[in-house]
Amino acid sequence: MSHRAGRTRWRRFAVVLVPGVAACASVGIAMAQGALAASFFISGQKFQVTADSLTARGFSLYGTIDVTRKHELVPVVVSGFRHATVRGLCQSVVVDIPVVGTRTLRLTGGDGRPAEASNLFIDATTETVADATFGNLDIGVAQGALTKGPVRSTDRNSRFFDPDAVAQQATSATLTDVRVNAVAVSAGTFNIPGLALRLVRGDQACP
Repeated sequence: MSHRAGRTRWRRFAVVLVPGVAACASVGIAMAQGALAASFFISGQKFQVTADSLTARGFSLYGTIDVTRKHELVPVVVSGFRHATVRGLCQSVVVDIPVVGTRTLRLTGGDGRPAEASNLFIDATTETVADATFGNLDIGVAQGALTKGPVRSTDRNSRFFDPDAVAQQATSATLTDVRVNAVAVSAGTFNIPGLALRLVRGDQACP
């Protein structure tokens, strides 16, 4: 780890970080202005989200547990972004359909003009980025003391949220070559220019 002008840069960073990129999330696409429903059950199915780059102001990283519709508990790491700009966004869900076979639903966007999201949260099981740069990074801050990045109100009030658990925060984050396995994504606003939706044969998850 090297320090430059108050910033921290980690090469081949493979922690649970990133992406709101997830942005185009499980349900898909342009979320209307305002918060998502105060509480919702996740499907429990994982989906892939990738991005060429993600630049954010106000970043937080903390752990919690999501609950599926069948009331199964899924440990996740939540990445929160007050404002995120995403380039080269891809989201995919692979499903096996009886008789028809395997199909992949792919959403892409942000190739020309970047996608933008506010109060973006991604609940992930694994995340990797090729390169990450953080401004004013704090590692080891208590989850209940996060201030530089957002904390979803439903998480803060959840019985699974431990205010004394370890978290991370930064005033800014720049991530490249983002790869995420997620179970849920939510955002206050989400604008995705050039959004395209395709259903293709076989397993063609985002690269």
